[in-house]
Amino acid sequence: MAAHESQGLDGQLRAAKRNVSILTVAQSILGSAAPLSFSVGGLAGFQLLGADKSLATAPLTGFNVGVALGAIVVAAASRFLGRRESFMVGALMGAIGGSVAALALFRSEFWLFAFGLMLIGLSGGFTQKIRFAAADASPSFYKGKAISWILAGGIVSAIVGPQLAIWLKDWMEPVTFAGAFMGLVPLMLLAIVVLSFLKLPDTSSKTAGSEPARPLREIVMTQRFVTGMICGISSYALMTFMMTGAPLAMVVGCGFSSDLATLGIQWHVIAMFAPSFFTGMLITRFGTEKVVAAGLLILMSCAIVAHMGVELWNFWLALVLLGIGWNFGFIGATAIVASSYRPHEADKVQGFHDIILFGTVALSSFSSGKVFSAFGWSVMNLVIWPVTFICLILVVLQMRAAARKDRA
Repeated sequence: MAAHESQGLDGQLRAAKRNVSILTVAQSILGSAAPLSFSVGGLAGFQLLGADKSLATAPLTGFNVGVALGAIVVAAASRFLGRRESFMVGALMGAIGGSVAALALFRSEFWLFAFGLMLIGLSGGFTQKIRFAAADASPSFYKGKAISWILAGGIVSAIVGPQLAIWLKDWMEPVTFAGAFMGLVPLMLLAIVVLSFLKLPDTSSKTAGSEPARPLREIVMTQRFVTGMICGISSYALMTFMMTGAPLAMVVGCGFSSDLATLGIQWHVIAMFAPSFFTGMLITRFGTEKVVAAGLLILMSCAIVAHMGVELWNFWLALVLLGIGWNFGFIGATAIVASSYRPHEADKVQGFHDIILFGTVALSSFSSGKVFSAFGWSVMNLVIWPVTFICLILVVLQMRAAARKDRA
């Protein structure tokens, strides 16, 4: 019996690794849309506006609203179409969004541009489901590594997205940035081809002998879920708030070129995903809570560097620390959330989680432009402190609760 179980587990692990490999490639392609959008979306919005520039980041808010809506749509699409087909639909939406954004720039229509970015964000909502799909298709001991490998695909995204923005921003002269968004179309179509090879297990219903699905309210009220969700939301919202405002602060506030700002975002996104090669191992060795706490402390260090000045190195180093802090905080928090529900409870819990997550992220990107226009870059950095302190308290309480449970 033990040998049979071992062979079955080996088969599950091989299948999981194959799916994770395909999903990692898809993530690296689809994930390019976000750094491209954040590299030039605010600057493109800035050039489309008149005298009042306070809404410059509204298109990026549209992107994040799209991600939040995508979290709802992908849950329904996964139920009726299956996860593989829903991911392919999401990629198609990204191609349409890139075309609409480019058209809006040609027609100088600000709100059409915001709508185009919302469609790209809607595609991003589907992409966000990939990390959960990888975790749900993996044995329990491999979940943390699966999430890490998916997010490691973001290193390719970090290079491809900003470089597309730099290489193609003047492709459709005299309309700046239109070519960059048109460059998303072939990328999204390539992702559809990659996803066609995916074979995910069915997790829509409970297996024989498993416990019945709990009500959503019961799951989301557990201390473990609440800690994971709040820390994940805080890490992501702080990262978006700072990342959205940084290009405006660099170009509009300090006079750096848009290419330097784009490169800063590129290094930031690389820092977001490069640690993923060992974040899973850190989680296995030290535990999710300690990795989340380390991420929160690194986010604090980002605020310190940003407070020190407005030279190019201040911006770039702060953005790198912002990315690393997000990686530890968000991967760790995602692993905490993923361990708080059973496989057949996944869709409803993940949908609830991502709606709140990306709704909050949308508010953070919108407030970024407003805060920068009203108070400047230095005040933006102050937001990091109270949020990270609250999250650290929650993590400490969760660690104490886990220790009491182990002793019992």
